[in-house]
Amino acid sequence: MGPARTGADRPADLPVSHRFTLRAAAWLAGFRAAAWLGTARSRVLRASGRRPASFRTDARTVGAGLPAGGSGWRQPPPPPPQERPRPPKRVQPVPGTPFAVVHLDVPPVASGLAVGSLVAGITSVLVSVLVICFGAIGGGANGAWAAGAFAALGGLTGAGAVVAGLLGMRQIRRPAPPPAVRFTGRGLAIAGVSCGGAGLLLCLVGLGLALVLALA
Repeated sequence: MGPARTGADRPADLPVSHRFTLRAAAWLAGFRAAAWLGTARSRVLRASGRRPASFRTDARTVGAGLPAGGSGWRQPPPPPPQERPRPPKRVQPVPGTPFAVVHLDVPPVASGLAVGSLVAGITSVLVSVLVICFGAIGGGANGAWAAGAFAALGGLTGAGAVVAGLLGMRQIRRPAPPPAVRFTGRGLAIAGVSCGGAGLLLCLVGLGLALVLALA
């Protein structure tokens, strides 16, 4: 038998700092031992072709990406979608060098003139409705003045829609060799010209009606 431990050698009689140091050392040693055992177990399972139990999923948790044990492991996120490479539209060699300039096919975009023509044409039609309402219901000089003011606004928006639509169709018809941007929206431009012309005509009709009723 070893020598008897005195009262000063007992852990309960040690200072608080010494007891805390001993407990921390014991906890660290246990943590290292557990980590070593876990690493050794994972290596054995990996060598045998099996997965650790903490990474086995069941039917209830596979959809959520969580293991059956309830830990915080998740499946890796899917890779971002990659854009398909576009073939070159034209390859222009540089004289005297082994290099060349590659012109890619730029996707067409909607013409801003066509879109603006459609918006202005719709606005002109709506304003022309107000002109007709003021001309038919307003009566008198006040109705004629109100109809004239709205007719001026509708006429300007209608004329702008027609001009913008014609310029948009010209821009769309213009050939654009690469790498220039091609424009689309011929239907929008035609609709804008039609709405602008109709709004301008309705504004003139409403203004004429207001003048006739005011003079009568």
